[in-house]
Amino acid sequence: MAALEAAGPRAGLAEVRAAERRLRGRVHRTPLLTCAGLERMAGRRLLFKCELFQRTGSFKIRGALNAVRSLVEESERTGGELPRAVVTHSSGNHGQALACAAQAEGISAYIVVPRTAPQCKQAAIRAYGATLVPCEPSDESRAETAARVVQETGGVMVHPNQEPAVIAGQGTIGLEVLEQAPEVNAVVVPVGGGGMVAGIAVAIKALRPDVKVFAAEPSNVDDCYQSKVRGELTPNLHPRDTIADAVKTSIGPNTWPIIRDLVDDVLTVSEEEIKRATQLVWERMKLLIEPTAGVGLAAVLSEKFQAVPQDVENVCIVLCGGNVDLRSLTWLTDLSGKAE
Repeated sequence: MAALEAAGPRAGLAEVRAAERRLRGRVHRTPLLTCAGLERMAGRRLLFKCELFQRTGSFKIRGALNAVRSLVEESERTGGELPRAVVTHSSGNHGQALACAAQAEGISAYIVVPRTAPQCKQAAIRAYGATLVPCEPSDESRAETAARVVQETGGVMVHPNQEPAVIAGQGTIGLEVLEQAPEVNAVVVPVGGGGMVAGIAVAIKALRPDVKVFAAEPSNVDDCYQSKVRGELTPNLHPRDTIADAVKTSIGPNTWPIIRDLVDDVLTVSEEEIKRATQLVWERMKLLIEPTAGVGLAAVLSEKFQAVPQDVENVCIVLCGGNVDLRSLTWLTDLSGKAE
């Protein structure tokens, strides 16, 4: 059986449509919610795509399940055996999703996770029956440890954001947004490795090229922004800390060409802006998002977004996940002043 690797053909609309069929009845069609108070602050109509309500608490189940189901379908088509195991590295959310997807198919899962990953995410990975393998908090350590585990287990690597089947699965968010809100003018998506924004961009630009796609990124880990500015893939060699732990990783060779060609702009936000936006969603919408999901709203509320023409009036923000480490909320007391 061919491994699902970090290099492969570019995911297109046909692959996203196939993922939609594959995932039907297996993932939630998450709602679009609104908030009048946040709309007044932004000066635009805001639509929040609530992937925090998704299975495993984030959008990641879409890509992970599409990848695992693809492996199962391949084994059925060829009469071969299921893979011995699936392996990945993850800051937590993709790890949970892959563990869940593998458990449903009776496949062992090995998840390489940075030692600094939130304990709630590590606990959830174990709860889905996966073997958690700790590594150092760097892209290099994650990749090296995962490669070693693949060799030791004979498993199949399912990359968290560069595998085309994962990108295609995340693209189903874009299909849902266009169906739920055909009036949408722009979609704002947090970016780490880029699988979600790449998949969404593939779907939306194929069907509605007039809709703007913005990536939103912490200034402390702004490799996507730097790549767009320089016109070449520019990974973070020494990423700084960010409260948005799920987007600390860099975009890669499969997501970069899609982002380069299809994403209209990349907006960066400070740690303070992320914290304030997260707190606003908690207080105004009563939604317990994780700080990574606050990155999109932070971008829309930023001064930079004011440069976006006002006719871009219906803006969808993807609230990508809700796996909050409740023991880490001491940062709330560090916020200066109060939210508006």
